[in-house]
Amino acid sequence: MENEIYLDANATTPVLPAAAAQAQHTMRVLFGNPSSTHCTGLQAKDMMVNVRARAARLLGSADGRLLFVSGATEALQTSVLSALCAIRQRQQRGEWVGSLLLYGATEHKAVPESLAHWNRLLGLNLELRALPVDVDGQHDLGALRGLAAEAALVCTMAANNETGVVSDLAAIEAVLQLTASKAFWLVDCVQALGKLALNLAATRIDYAAFSGHKLYAPKGIGMLYVRAGAPLTPLMAGGGQEDGQRSGTENMAGVAALGAVLEALEDGHTFRTHAELIVFRDRLTQSLRNALPAIVFNAPFAKALPTTLNFSVPGFSSKELLDLFDAAGVRVSSGSACSAAKAAPSFVLEAMGLPAWQAASAIRMSFGPAADEHFIHQACERIKSCGAALRASGLSPSALPPMTTDGVVQFGADAASTWLLLDAASRSCVVIDPQLQLVPRLRSTIHHLHYRLLAVLGTSTNAVLAPARSLLVQEPGGQVNHGTSSCDGTGWPTSCVTATLADGSVVEALPFGGQLLARMALPDGHVYLLGKPLATQQLTAAAVRFAFSAGAVTGDRGMDHEPALQAHHAAPAWLRPLIHVVHPDTVLCPARDSVGALATTLQAEQAGTDDGLDRDVHLRSSTLNAFLAQHADALLVDVREPFEYLASPLPSWLGLETVNVPLSRLANQLGTWLRDKPRPLVFVCRSGNRSGRAASCLRRLGYAQAWHLAGGLALAVGTNTCGPYSE
Repeated sequence: MENEIYLDANATTPVLPAAAAQAQHTMRVLFGNPSSTHCTGLQAKDMMVNVRARAARLLGSADGRLLFVSGATEALQTSVLSALCAIRQRQQRGEWVGSLLLYGATEHKAVPESLAHWNRLLGLNLELRALPVDVDGQHDLGALRGLAAEAALVCTMAANNETGVVSDLAAIEAVLQLTASKAFWLVDCVQALGKLALNLAATRIDYAAFSGHKLYAPKGIGMLYVRAGAPLTPLMAGGGQEDGQRSGTENMAGVAALGAVLEALEDGHTFRTHAELIVFRDRLTQSLRNALPAIVFNAPFAKALPTTLNFSVPGFSSKELLDLFDAAGVRVSSGSACSAAKAAPSFVLEAMGLPAWQAASAIRMSFGPAADEHFIHQACERIKSCGAALRASGLSPSALPPMTTDGVVQFGADAASTWLLLDAASRSCVVIDPQLQLVPRLRSTIHHLHYRLLAVLGTSTNAVLAPARSLLVQEPGGQVNHGTSSCDGTGWPTSCVTATLADGSVVEALPFGGQLLARMALPDGHVYLLGKPLATQQLTAAAVRFAFSAGAVTGDRGMDHEPALQAHHAAPAWLRPLIHVVHPDTVLCPARDSVGALATTLQAEQAGTDDGLDRDVHLRSSTLNAFLAQHADALLVDVREPFEYLASPLPSWLGLETVNVPLSRLANQLGTWLRDKPRPLVFVCRSGNRSGRAASCLRRLGYAQAWHLAGGLALAVGTNTCGPYSE
């Protein structure tokens, strides 16, 4: 994609054109097996010898061994296996080896996983111990001094893949020397190649791992340095390639491509200097600060690679920020690519002792040393557009008048839902069931909308909500807590009115613009009903648009038929108070959503639920145009958040109508879709996850004409959808 701005170089890099050309040349011309003794084989072997010699010069490996491997994981596995086999031999000879396998707390997961694997298989029963790091991400040398004598193997990294923090390898070596440690020393040099000066043979390092695809070589090629005299146990036995140290026919195309990258490192003009990279980082940093005024950088620049920026923004999750950048055609990550699919806070930032919100909302922006002036300029322009999208959507400070927003917004955390009720006419809002981890986002949203917070309510008497309520009410500056001073212990304003419900009961109600928010008391909490009353303050069942309850959508068939629905004992407990006061299609907004249902209705609960998406809900990009041609009345529904949509509006498909209904605001549209004449709805988002949830929700509520684009805009073919400039 020629027009994307790729800022995830720590995960992988594009292949250098010279490297791709050399790989292709090798596959066409130098295709021989280097183990063959004929001319074709000898030519292939000569190429490999030359690349190895070039690598030895650049890394300063001197008389150490340098093996070509498939990548860093194999290099790490071989290093750990070699060290542990040597440790076991020492044990068998009765020598002292120590009891610890020591690794940096911020190491790539491949290191502790390798240690645990081979420690178990070899039956060593050594203790794995994480070496702590300080708030800057550097190893705690004091802790190392106390543990070095007991260490059998020490594993550290030259530079961290998430934060870019550079380890003080000289200081680590000094500690190992001072304590006379006999531990083997393994260093992950994956992020160091091409960015840090290395002279391996002049150090005490026993093993060093390298990966080609982190520096413009293709995937599947890497290197392992083994210090002269350090033990080496082959990970793979077979034909005896690499002098019997790594069997398997060599990846000649990969070796050739890596050689082209190493040649570029030596030519002095392909890659930027350290000083130039610092200038590029400073420009990106300023652009980020302009676009995201509240940004916090998670590692000190003076101790990190200039090619890596790790940051968090209060009030935003890492996924929201990633979605924003992706919509603008900027590719970033939320941490290590190997851990990206696991929605968890950054263990690296947690190990550094940073606040939980920073670890949970971190974004990594990384570029390679081949970046040029034009690339950085374009990146800064895209970052600027991200800031503009946030301001336009009301989620960032703006000189423009704040936007007006109506309806309900759903925030999710740990299978719980927090609901923000917004009324544009009165510029006021209500929060129901606030979760503590969502408080920054709620405060940010309310603050930037300039809405007055009328109440912070809970559907349950659970005291867990109290801290979140307290933080929201005590917003510094008085913006949020204006109007909430006179409330009872549950957060309900003492100054209220009354409303008559469909069953004739009279309850307390809070005027909310032209609507009423009525409160029904339960033994263990409350149910809140939102709707537009009649002139007599009657809130009929049909007038109730939303009902907020402490219940949960479980996916069970709680009510099988109408008689059972009318029999209170057959309905789930959280639904019983609603049976006579809401319409069958009133949108029910439970506090718990363990199955990802988003919302439900009495009618859906009566009919029972399915087990997820029907097979025919999925539309593939290859068949989407044909489907839309057959359904001329289809409505394309973009469920990305407003800031994503503003950064990259949905392209037109066959001239069909398109709307933006964010997943967080889907509940606002459910009642309309359920009650109006049905039409085909095709949901789309970036990856297909959110659109799939939306389609599933509609199908669950009985809306048969709901589909979604599987794989999302990212996999859409020929639709210019992955960013505003993508092809």
